[in-house]
Amino acid sequence: MSTLAFRARRRTRTEERPPGGLGRTPYSYLVLTVLGLFAFLPVLVLIVNAFKTSLEIGTNPLGLPSSLDLSNFAEAWRKGNMARGFANTAVLVLGTIVGTWLFAGTAAYSLARLNLPLKRAIENYLFVIISLPVQMFIVPLFFLWVKLGLINTLVGLVVIYVALNTPFSVLLLRTFLVGIPRELDEAARIDGANEWQVATRVILPLSWPGFATVGLVAGLGAYSELLFAVTFLIDVEKMPVATSFLQFSQGFTQLYNLVNAAGVIIVIPLIVLFLLMQRRFIAGLAASGTKG
Repeated sequence: MSTLAFRARRRTRTEERPPGGLGRTPYSYLVLTVLGLFAFLPVLVLIVNAFKTSLEIGTNPLGLPSSLDLSNFAEAWRKGNMARGFANTAVLVLGTIVGTWLFAGTAAYSLARLNLPLKRAIENYLFVIISLPVQMFIVPLFFLWVKLGLINTLVGLVVIYVALNTPFSVLLLRTFLVGIPRELDEAARIDGANEWQVATRVILPLSWPGFATVGLVAGLGAYSELLFAVTFLIDVEKMPVATSFLQFSQGFTQLYNLVNAAGVIIVIPLIVLFLLMQRRFIAGLAASGTKG
């Protein structure tokens, strides 16, 4: 009788434990805590040092500031020309999101809902493109952009960002579109809807979590991208906030309080956006991994 009771309790614990992991055990909480501290502590040090003076950072780099002085942020905003950098970044981010939605959305719809030839070959090609390092395209792309007159323009940089984000976005959006029942398409066509109406009025409203995830990934990538911005932009007035911060940190290397304050100004929009969108972002990635 005791053996049966022991087996029943063991079976109950196994059923209560979430599949595919350690479950809610002290070890899992310990691992998550260590990873959380590893990711959060550098940001905390950055924020704390943004309120210090240069003397305080030199004498006590990991301690608390003696006072919460906001003058560092105002001075960093003014000397780093943050307003101009954020305006240029807004153009790049919005252009990248809209362009990625347009090109990736149409391509993913074609692969998921239409009977195209060589669909598998196109998907394999996109996987290969994703695996290639972007650095190998810089030199030929630079000479091509010079001939096309797109060098030192925000439009040229938006085109590059859209091209970099489109392959991954196509594959991600395809997984959402494949999961939508085809009966909805057939019912709409029976009612007299054309292909554009089916895509915009039936499929698009059902796939908005995928588009939100793609837009967040593309927008964050364009916001923090540095390599192509440094290479393809020459005029200081056109540089985004990431490039402006690089020049600011190189010009004020001894004023670490201002460098930290400028870093906090740049990081705050990312933190706020991710906190507002984290549930939809994680849910979108999880859904994309369980479909198609």
